[in-house]
Amino acid sequence: MSNPETIIKELKNLVDEMQAVICAEKILAWDLEINMPKTASRERAWQMSILSKIVHEMLISSKMQELLNNLRKKELFELLKTKDKAMVRELGRDFDKAIKIPTDLIRELTETTAQAQVVWAEAKTKNDFKLFAPHLEKIFSLKRQMAEYLGYKDSPYDALLDEYEPGMNTKTLDELFENLKKELIPYIKKIQCSNNMPNNTFLKQSYNKEKQLQLCNLLLETLGFDLKKGILEESIHPFTMGISPNDVRLTTRTDENNLFFAIGSTIHEGGHALYEQGIDSKLFKTNLYSGSSLGIHESQSRLYETIIGQGYPFWKYYFPVLKDTFKKELSDISLEEFYNGLNCVEPSLIRVEADEVTYNLHIVIRYEIEKDLMEKKLMINDIPKAWKEKMHNYLGVTPQTDAEGALQDIHWSFGAIGYFPTYTMGNLCAAQFYNQIRKEIPDIEQKLEKGDFKELREYLKEKIHQYGLLETPEEILQRVTGEPLKTHYFINYIKEKYNKIYSLN
Repeated sequence: MSNPETIIKELKNLVDEMQAVICAEKILAWDLEINMPKTASRERAWQMSILSKIVHEMLISSKMQELLNNLRKKELFELLKTKDKAMVRELGRDFDKAIKIPTDLIRELTETTAQAQVVWAEAKTKNDFKLFAPHLEKIFSLKRQMAEYLGYKDSPYDALLDEYEPGMNTKTLDELFENLKKELIPYIKKIQCSNNMPNNTFLKQSYNKEKQLQLCNLLLETLGFDLKKGILEESIHPFTMGISPNDVRLTTRTDENNLFFAIGSTIHEGGHALYEQGIDSKLFKTNLYSGSSLGIHESQSRLYETIIGQGYPFWKYYFPVLKDTFKKELSDISLEEFYNGLNCVEPSLIRVEADEVTYNLHIVIRYEIEKDLMEKKLMINDIPKAWKEKMHNYLGVTPQTDAEGALQDIHWSFGAIGYFPTYTMGNLCAAQFYNQIRKEIPDIEQKLEKGDFKELREYLKEKIHQYGLLETPEEILQRVTGEPLKTHYFINYIKEKYNKIYSLN
């Protein structure tokens, strides 16, 4: 029998080199968004494509195949340490997918989406879905081919869902989303009939951008983000980049006429960044130095952004700081008025502007359309009609243009079919995790009212963050909460909160 210690050491050396290249990719990507002159975009695309090719070639190399084949043998695999088993599991998963899809298909999809993103931007500007339709038709055709190569049990959409949220499938999502529709659609109508409608116009005054950015840095420090090992910058699209244990970067975006845009973006990305800073540093230089999944990562950002960052305990502590920063703008606003205004429920046409009560229905709409397209139950040209019908039926609003309808998101243009459900997975997991936090830390809200975020941060690090990719999303949720993913924790959270705000029974 081969010596597993020798083989795993060889594998770690190979992975070490791969991770170094991936780190370099991330730094180039950060520079692209933050510092690089726009004139250098072509050269940067060339640089990043070469690094991406190097990583791909290392992943599918004969050496990688030889090492994985040996380590995946039952008699050797069982001798490995827990960390090494996880490394082999995740590398094996990536390797299997990489070799299943022909290089020509990957190249064609890359070229198609590169063109599609340009056409999508033009189509959105011109409010013309027909301009984008041929490109979207080709993208879905290529994605169906990809699904066939990857393999699936019930629906070709399952193969794509698994790309973004390992283990997720249409059978599970159908049940979760039906439960959400059943509960949320009538509840939103109930809110709209309330006589107690909060005012949020004060959030849309003019707020100095420099003061907003100062506040954002202070917010991160309050939450416990270590700014000595990270930086906050401004970008068009807020994002977080975890490069190493000592280098976690994030961005926010200010809007002079929308105070909570920067605050919400910063707290959201702060949740992602705290996850990255909380991963066990011993996992660095391995493929396990990452969040467990997009859904679990999103659960941390949404927990901080909505459950904490739009919660009363947080603002009981932080509102005086905010009011001191913007004395003139908020002089006549009380804590209760601010909190209620921050949590207005207003069905909107645009997903990224949606509140936490209506947001998941935007995701359900995209999920149902993507699924029907993958299963050829819906034709590309019929998307705008289906979109309008679902928006009207679920949210009571109807888009009048393609730009505020089926063209509003960039995701389809770069081939991210199956990505949208991870947003709702994040919301559901966040509520389920927070329900458990309240059980294990009964005075958590009293601590938040005093500005004490340490116990919350340490709980999340101990229970979730430190594990990186050591555990699957299902394993984390089951270990932390004792249950698989459920919708009722989210529904209970929403009703408990908004019944008070809107004086509902």
